[in-house]
Amino acid sequence: MKAIVISAHGGPEVLTPTELPDPVPAEGEVLVRVKAFGLNHAEAYMRSGAWGEVAAVPGIECAGLVEADPSGQLPVGTMVVAILGGMGRTRNGSYAELVTVPATNVLAVHSALDWAELAAVPEVYATAWSGLFGNLDLRPGETVLVRGATSSLGQAAVNLAVDHGATVLATTRNPAHIPLLKELGAAEVLVDDGALAAQVKERGLGVDAVFDLIGNSVLRDSLALVRPRGRVCQLGFLGGFAPVPDFDPLADLPSGVRLSFFGSAFVLGTPEFPLTDVPLDEIYAKVSAGALRARPTRVFRFEEIVDAHRVMEAGTALGKMVVTLD
Repeated sequence: MKAIVISAHGGPEVLTPTELPDPVPAEGEVLVRVKAFGLNHAEAYMRSGAWGEVAAVPGIECAGLVEADPSGQLPVGTMVVAILGGMGRTRNGSYAELVTVPATNVLAVHSALDWAELAAVPEVYATAWSGLFGNLDLRPGETVLVRGATSSLGQAAVNLAVDHGATVLATTRNPAHIPLLKELGAAEVLVDDGALAAQVKERGLGVDAVFDLIGNSVLRDSLALVRPRGRVCQLGFLGGFAPVPDFDPLADLPSGVRLSFFGSAFVLGTPEFPLTDVPLDEIYAKVSAGALRARPTRVFRFEEIVDAHRVMEAGTALGKMVVTLD
């Protein structure tokens, strides 16, 4: 099969097309013929070596057809999406014509969307849904601040929260991106200067929950901007991986405020966080109807993977990018 491997840790140019033997599914696995896969910042971290030693073939999600299922649960030819389950991290991932995935991380889907559109949804929407409604327990009528909203995961969170009936405050570091976030339904857009708590206070905005993709570099500020008994969930590290220096819960965690973390790469598909909890078919139906704006902003061919990673690192896509194999 054709596959793209990480030939050495480094920049996008280390992604190298090659031929590998076709994988064979073991018991408890499904073999998927990949039709398209989404691009994620996690794959750039793996490629660069920031996450240490990882599998040779990157890729943490895909859309495709079942090629084989030893359990017989999914017939050959079933349309599926596959998410995480160690792909790209502890096992070869989806940057290939074929990939084996734990059966717990494969879902049959029923949609008329094309392959590129199907591949734009799974990882970001499963993660956004889990963070908003699992960790943050977001309810209609509440106000949620999505910090890092111009990322593909941030846009998914804005989409889902607005659809749920919440008031969304979105943040960006670039004022030029304000119209994009307004179009997604954000009630207000704040330019993130690292001191959002002061902006929220000055504008008299009450925030019930924070969906934080910036991470440790703004943790104290995120905790300070929610109401008493508010909730903060970290889901990303766009601001870097450095730990919070001298963090002291006694001084830094306001009384009653709940802080949590959701690491989708490590838990989605486990018994505690089953993928079946995520209403992907409902999400796809809303994408088809135009209620959720989840279609890819850029579509690349398999042989354009280096260019795709360069665009991802430049941050110019302003949405989800995918790669198609057909």
